[in-house]
Amino acid sequence: MKVLIAGAGGFIGGHLVGRLAGEGADVRAVDILPPEQWSLRHGVESIRADLRDPTACREVVTGCEAIYDLAADMGGVGFIERNPVACMLSVRIGANLLEAADECGAQRFFFSSSACVYPRSRQDRADAGPLREGEAVPADPEDGYGWEKLFVEQLAGAFARERGLAVRIARYHNVFGPHGAWDGGREKAPAAICRKVATAELTGDRRIDIWGDGQQTRSFTWIDDCIEGTRRLMDSAVSEPRNIGSSELVTIDQLVSIVEDLAGVRLERHYDLSSPTGVRGRNSDNTRVRAELGWEPATPLRDGLAQLYPWVRERVEQRLRAAG
Repeated sequence: MKVLIAGAGGFIGGHLVGRLAGEGADVRAVDILPPEQWSLRHGVESIRADLRDPTACREVVTGCEAIYDLAADMGGVGFIERNPVACMLSVRIGANLLEAADECGAQRFFFSSSACVYPRSRQDRADAGPLREGEAVPADPEDGYGWEKLFVEQLAGAFARERGLAVRIARYHNVFGPHGAWDGGREKAPAAICRKVATAELTGDRRIDIWGDGQQTRSFTWIDDCIEGTRRLMDSAVSEPRNIGSSELVTIDQLVSIVEDLAGVRLERHYDLSSPTGVRGRNSDNTRVRAELGWEPATPLRDGLAQLYPWVRERVEQRLRAAG
């Protein structure tokens, strides 16, 4: 099967390319960045293209039977709260890919959505209950990124109903792991905390700045679980959006404590209440994926961080060494 992965230069896209290539798929990997800047390279057909251009979309989709749309301008909470326009303009990519998939006769279309589509009113407390798929509408998603994801979900559903395109939609919950952003403003909380702790460990400065009061809650999904859930959902008969996320809820303070344990340090915590923090609490309800896919993310947060921290620490050490 000829498979297109849009956003192949990114964190999740790069890992998905590796998984599908390992399964023997004929992968066409596409990203707006030149291949030498991609997070991961796997020796597959690699194309640089701007998928905001409908013509470019038709060119890369032609001949592909399955489409995975993971392309978006996004990052951690700091990026999405400060760049809502850039996030919302990614809607052009989803619309173009859906239209091209329909025109070119693709069999299946996967869209990587996000837990950011859920109403903010369901995430305004640290102890808010797990988010169920049916709660996304009536809509009140996060500004920018959440609206973009929810609109493309709705558009994909319309293509499925009117044009018969087999659509699969995953709502990812805070995916983390190696080969993702760890600095520069697009990194998410696990990588950012690993970077801060590694810097403290290596420099001897026993201080860490934490965005918010440390009591906001999240669940974090290990990258291998994300890829496994993506593959299972794509191959399933499930046509409605489904959560792909861990249900292990922790506070940001607990996240910091785990990384401190892994590093063997204890840090003085300073809370920055002026920085972006996103919603107050977010967790994944996995009732439906357990019933329909016979599976749910199972990697404990500590086990994932035990693999992420050395990867981030190595890069922090390289940067400190280069700085003299």
